[in-house]
Amino acid sequence: MKVLQVILALSILIIFHELGHYTFAKIFHIRVEKFFLFFDVGEKFIFSTKRSRWFTRLVPAAAGWETEYGIGWLPLGGYCKIAGMIDESMDTEHLGQEPQPWEFRTHNPWQRLLVMSGGVLYNFIFAVIAFIAIMAIWGDSYVSNEGAKIYPNKLAEQMGFRAGDEILALDDYKPQNFGMLQADIARKGVHKATVLRGGDTLTLYIDRNLTDEILNSELMFDLAIPFVVDSVAAGSPNRALLRGDRVIAFAGQEVSYLQDSRTVLAGLAGQSVPATVVRGADTVQVNVQVDSAGRIGVFMHTPSVVNEHYNVLQAIPAGLRLTGETISGYVDDLRLLANPSTGAYKSVGSFIAIGQVFPSAWDWYRFMYIIALLSIMLGVMNLLPIPGLDGGHILFTLYEIISGRKPSDRFMIIAQWVGMILLLALMMLAFGNDIGRLIK
Repeated sequence: MKVLQVILALSILIIFHELGHYTFAKIFHIRVEKFFLFFDVGEKFIFSTKRSRWFTRLVPAAAGWETEYGIGWLPLGGYCKIAGMIDESMDTEHLGQEPQPWEFRTHNPWQRLLVMSGGVLYNFIFAVIAFIAIMAIWGDSYVSNEGAKIYPNKLAEQMGFRAGDEILALDDYKPQNFGMLQADIARKGVHKATVLRGGDTLTLYIDRNLTDEILNSELMFDLAIPFVVDSVAAGSPNRALLRGDRVIAFAGQEVSYLQDSRTVLAGLAGQSVPATVVRGADTVQVNVQVDSAGRIGVFMHTPSVVNEHYNVLQAIPAGLRLTGETISGYVDDLRLLANPSTGAYKSVGSFIAIGQVFPSAWDWYRFMYIIALLSIMLGVMNLLPIPGLDGGHILFTLYEIISGRKPSDRFMIIAQWVGMILLLALMMLAFGNDIGRLIK
């Protein structure tokens, strides 16, 4: 199921991205020679409207179509081959021929700029549409940071955080979403955290040299959940516990939070032990039976979850806002990636990492949310000023518009080779990271 979801998601995004280039090329009457999902390396393909004999027999008119549509065999992307353009195909045969009015190279730079920007523009439009649909159908849900207490892991404790702290501010930023605290510290380059500890407000200074560890630490801030009983499970022998009871100790061992109880109860598995319970204004002793798995069969009070629901009209600005926030966050991620000292490059992943994000069972909400995120990632990545990516072509076209001088064909060919080498190196890093994580 994960593999199928990856293939489906990437196929949709690739087609939509290339459709952006295709649309603007058609608007300006530029010939599109090929439109392929995946690469037909070595002229090998799964399907082609011009080379698949069964299709040409079924649709004879396809042989005369201007554009060849198809599916290649190498699932590492897709492409839209535009006539008269130096691209990753490195097809330079047209350079020795007389420029034609339907070629990319004969159009003015503003038209070429729009053709090259079309893919990124469509990626962002796709994300906006997906997020608007998500907001309209499911709304937005998150754990509010207001009043929420943290349960830090070892790294967070080394940084000075303690169980029960409330994070009020990160520098001058007041976080709203509890689940984004760790990402906010890394992305925003936070220097200090303002926390409420008991009745005191403290300032903790963040060592920026720990960015690598922050990025790779698993769950720096869990939600500290007091051991307050919500209900007793059916069949549990511990009916003496009542709704609203707060357990503060088992067999004399203090448990301030649910997380503390796990180790304590595991050591008391299979025993009947006294529990110290705060009930209203009184503190009482209640005997509880701990099962062999270290559980007492009760449900806790759930954290304060913010649920925001939108109608169709309200979902539009909400979807636009979420798209903007996601783009901003991903740009921050790339900024970290560009700085080797942060160690962010260790988190770069390939299709393997993407596959692990998808659930093992089909979930429409998660699929749409993930594909919207991937669309933004694809759009932002393609804006990087690297030859071979849309951003490289956009950069050279902007240079031409500003300077009035068009880069030479020789320069463009060399730039494409350099870009392809850089992209290959990035791909090798991504696969290497994924393989390393699988081995670990």
